[in-house]
Amino acid sequence: MTDNREQERYPGIERRVQQIGFAIAAALLLLGVQLWRLQVLSLNEFSKLAESNRIWQKRLAADRGIIYARDGEVMADNRARVDVIIIPGECPADALDTVCERLETWLNVDRQELDKKITASAKLPFSQILVKRDISRVDQIRVEENQHLLPGVTTIVHPQRRYLLGETAGQIMGYLGEINQAELDQRQELGYFQGDLIGKGGIELFYESLLHGQDGYMLVTKYASGQPQLRTDKAGRPMIARRDTIGHLLNLEAPPVPARSGEALNLTLDIDLQRKCDALLQGEQGSIVVLDADTGAVLALASAPGYDPSVFVNRGATEERLALLSGQKPNRMTHRAFREVYPPGSVFKIMLAAAGLEENLINASTRFHCSGSYAIDGKGRRWNCWNRHGHGSLNVVESLAFSCDVFFYSLGRRLEVDRIVAYSKLMGLGVPTGIDIAGESAGLIPGREWKAAMHADKPAWEKQWYPGETVNLSIGQGSCTTTPLQVTVMMACIVNGGYRVQPFLRQEAGPKRSEKLFSDNTIKTVTEGLRMCVERKKPAPTGTGTRAYIDGMDIIGKTGTAQVASLSFLSKYKKTEDIPYPLRHHAWFTAGVLDRTPRIAVTVLIEHGHAGGSVAAPVARDVIEYFYNHAATKPSYTITAGN
Repeated sequence: MTDNREQERYPGIERRVQQIGFAIAAALLLLGVQLWRLQVLSLNEFSKLAESNRIWQKRLAADRGIIYARDGEVMADNRARVDVIIIPGECPADALDTVCERLETWLNVDRQELDKKITASAKLPFSQILVKRDISRVDQIRVEENQHLLPGVTTIVHPQRRYLLGETAGQIMGYLGEINQAELDQRQELGYFQGDLIGKGGIELFYESLLHGQDGYMLVTKYASGQPQLRTDKAGRPMIARRDTIGHLLNLEAPPVPARSGEALNLTLDIDLQRKCDALLQGEQGSIVVLDADTGAVLALASAPGYDPSVFVNRGATEERLALLSGQKPNRMTHRAFREVYPPGSVFKIMLAAAGLEENLINASTRFHCSGSYAIDGKGRRWNCWNRHGHGSLNVVESLAFSCDVFFYSLGRRLEVDRIVAYSKLMGLGVPTGIDIAGESAGLIPGREWKAAMHADKPAWEKQWYPGETVNLSIGQGSCTTTPLQVTVMMACIVNGGYRVQPFLRQEAGPKRSEKLFSDNTIKTVTEGLRMCVERKKPAPTGTGTRAYIDGMDIIGKTGTAQVASLSFLSKYKKTEDIPYPLRHHAWFTAGVLDRTPRIAVTVLIEHGHAGGSVAAPVARDVIEYFYNHAATKPSYTITAGN
């Protein structure tokens, strides 16, 4: 009875025990496989993870690349910046107060601020606490000679950017600033870290990837608590600190991998010429551009007022740095040669003449009559010529020389706006030139498409382009804007026989120029007009640019006086001196030299200078005279053709 009851009570017990046994065996098998995978297959991976928990890779920042002018003069390099630090854990507790008093007296540091830093790092007694950044040579000697009186105090050397030319080419250099989060997100994979200094403008920004260099590193012992620290020897070479921030002794686990400095940049700038241009702009707001007309090499790119980029890296100068970044007018951070745009005024007539000749709408013999004003189809509103008495009958050569507005009103109507826009862009107006520097502005050559887009939500009549707008555009007024650099590219196209060049600052970045854009006949006729503009011939009349004339040199040029306010509004002022400065015309002069090597194109823009012929032309003459009379180093370039 009992056996039967047991069999009925535990049916299938053997089968269940077998199943449990199989499950335990399978679990042990899986555990064994996992242990084998972890201990055998993943041995290297976990060994590396364990090693990474024991070893700290300490970064060695690279020096930025040096920037040279064309003659080899150093424009920007790196100097040794000496900082004073204190390590409280290495200073006897009873001497710490005395040491801080000496630092306050000898280095003129804020004692309360220093005490706050020391108190804040009480749990990390071997932290390196900055006492004073970028000390003078005198302070460095005082600290080092009194080392026995300053236990726990030492100096550390860091590389710091140095700009050797002050404001000369300062806007071209740009400046350095701490990397922001958006920049860090873009560059983190390239080896950038929070707190790094990067280029914020000019060459420093455009060539950041070349100038930055490649960081090195040291492999240092790491503990669960405490952070390894670097120091430098007396020669400025990085070395591992003796202790981390807690006080653990540190060891170098492998030979350091040295940092690689950034690449050197060799620029096309003629620094003596740049200095001369800066001097000529003293007291003005404006710019001067000088290009090698055959290659596009930038020989000078001056802008006033300017700034010294050293204020962004040197000790002190906080107020000046904040003033620069505030954008107060006149904005010294803006390079007026390529970042600011202006109505081109009569220098625009160079392009218009070339376009009319190339399209066979006029030839060298075509004449228009100037009575002092112009009306579309001879009726309605009248547009005045700058010479209210009129120029009489002129051809294109004479019109360029005397800058007759009526001739170009008539020519503009023949070309119409679409061709004006096309030829403007062909010669480099209203489009980026492609210069290798950050922040170039495009300018604007208005046309049908632009106006329709600007007034997309307006009635159809407001979107339409009208003949009167073409008349305004024909003399570089209305909504038309260009940069002095673009105007110089246009002049270079005439000087070099009809090729558009791409300006470049780094010697390895050029030259690049287009295929031939204009026929020899077009270039010859335009050149005759621009030569006549500068020549001092007898009898009168003479051209508008005679103040750029240099005896014995074949110089071509064109004046421009770009209106800021309407002539009718300004008519209430009897003298130029009475016109408020912001309402005065901008003064342009663009020139080229044909019979010297290298052939150059020069543009001068003086903001509110009022008259191109009397104000800007003499400056261009001084630039040309200086360039060909001083001993400049002139590298040779191979011209490459391309669109």
